[in-house]
Amino acid sequence: MNLLLGSCATDPDKSSDALAASHGLTREVVPGRGFNHLIYRRPALPAGTDEPRGIHVYLEGDGRPWETRHRIASDPTPVNPLALKLLLRDPASVLYVGRPCYQGFAHAEGCRPALWTKERYSPEVVESMVSAIDRTLPPSERPPITLIGYSGGGVLAMLIAERLDGVVGVITVAANLDIDAWADHHGYSRLVGSLNPARRGPLGPHIRQIHLAGDHDRQVPPWTIERFRKVNPDASFKSIPGFDHRCCWIEQWPRILGEAQNSIRMPAVTLCSL
Repeated sequence: MNLLLGSCATDPDKSSDALAASHGLTREVVPGRGFNHLIYRRPALPAGTDEPRGIHVYLEGDGRPWETRHRIASDPTPVNPLALKLLLRDPASVLYVGRPCYQGFAHAEGCRPALWTKERYSPEVVESMVSAIDRTLPPSERPPITLIGYSGGGVLAMLIAERLDGVVGVITVAANLDIDAWADHHGYSRLVGSLNPARRGPLGPHIRQIHLAGDHDRQVPPWTIERFRKVNPDASFKSIPGFDHRCCWIEQWPRILGEAQNSIRMPAVTLCSL
């Protein structure tokens, strides 16, 4: 029987806490619905700063759910947090929201390996993350939100956008937006218990979407999201020549993000290159 694997981890890097602190981010732990969530945020931009009003909420990838094909990881936290590194290159107001049982909470009450393996995109996970965002950004005072998710974080961005008030945009990066097609392509077991964006209705027209992919991505080949594209015909899809699942998003992120934001403000387009 094939076992589901997660996104591949790369060489160990600085811990998330050290990386965030070195760039002036504040750290807190916020309760969601049944789970605690690690939150990093940049202090609010000064009044009069020439930045568009709004906040970018970053969601991390799946990390390392499996140590080997047959052994579940005891802690799925990514050793190379790409979404956090993207956030650090974003000059806007930003918020990083950790997933249930990640960042040191793998053995907390209520956590179980299913929540970072087959149920990693389950209603339980999504609803707790929505609750944590609601506590961190109270609806009565929150700015417009753009959700930005890397890899599996892009799946969560789509699922959170359905449930979270105030979302005006979703940007995904190398995201496995049809989790069944992704699992079948790799020969993994399907993620039973998880929600699949490709099998759900489209987001409301008030939420603009742009989905970024590398044309050399072997972890999430662009063709695996074809069913998702059909469900979301008004979204924008962009394939970037020479990029794969990890290269070269961090280095090029300021340019890519700027162009993605412009695309969100424009009418939807079909798959093209940046």
